Amino acid sequence: MFKKNILAITLSLMLIVPAFAAPASTSQQPAQKTAVQTVQTTRVTPLALVANPKGYLSKKIIMDGKFDKFSTLGLDYKKAFRDSNKYIGFMIQRDDVKDHDVPLSELKLFLKREYAEKFVDLNTGDKISMTGVVFSNALGDAWVDITNIQILQKAQAVENK
Repeated sequence: MFKKNILAITLSLMLIVPAFAAPASTSQQPAQKTAVQTVQTTRVTPLALVANPKGYLSKKIIMDGKFDKFSTLGLDYKKAFRDSNKYIGFMIQRDDVKDHDVPLSELKLFLKREYAEKFVDLNTGDKISMTGVVFSNALGDAWVDITNIQILQKAQAVENK
């Protein structure tokens, strides 16, 4: 009778506390969680990004714009640091001004220098598509690491007469 009670209690404990069910083996590795991360890319206009940089922080974005020029604007700024030895900045034009070219200086765009070398033939007015990640909103501006550029349309050459 005593043995049956001990057995019943042991079985009950095994159901309640799974650790009693099987001794822990030191050779077993804990189960690793394999979560598949999908990074969603958000299409945004440059002016929408400038209007709400905090809303796009740490997000992967795609946007189109007209190339203006390469620039050192924003490089080596400690709060959103991109080393001028490794990166080059560039600017695109505001798309809300139609009668002349105005750079969108509130948008800080950066390329790794070795990648930027592929685009030395970019001219002011070339239409480009950019993919990147917004890494900071320092100074209330959007700071973006551009990882891919695609030239959509070359600007018309202006002839001097």
